[in-house]
Amino acid sequence: MVDKGHGRIETRQCVVAHDVSALGEVAAQWRGLRSVGRIRSTREIVNGRAKGEGTTEWRYYISSTQLSPERFEAAVRAHWGIENQCHWVLDMTFSEDDCRIRVGDGAENFAILRRMSLNLLRQEKSRKTSLNIKRQKAAWSPKYLETVLGISPK
Repeated sequence: MVDKGHGRIETRQCVVAHDVSALGEVAAQWRGLRSVGRIRSTREIVNGRAKGEGTTEWRYYISSTQLSPERFEAAVRAHWGIENQCHWVLDMTFSEDDCRIRVGDGAENFAILRRMSLNLLRQEKSRKTSLNIKRQKAAWSPKYLETVLGISPK
């Protein structure tokens, strides 16, 4: 498969093995393992100062289903599309990439709080506006924060 965009050309080749018996004991560690896939991704930069430079990466995946190479690659891309979209929303709404917490479990704890907040903001339907605006309004308005949290004022 070939993708063009963002100033680069990416070519991917997918190989899937359905006979996992060659993995021996390793295969036994994953209950339901039905296939192993490898995607070779080659990227070439076609614009800018780095024009002509490229990289090649090999990524390996395991699966509980037997898919054709085309379907396997599509499943991997769909999974990472969802992951990337979620991260993008967290970064745009909560500036997650700017977080400087590095000690103990703080970074993981705050990541959980950001995901919980994101889900609460998505569930709140009284305002049809962006998540970022909802977040700001919840920070400025205790009444709206109560609405987002599902707390009835007493």
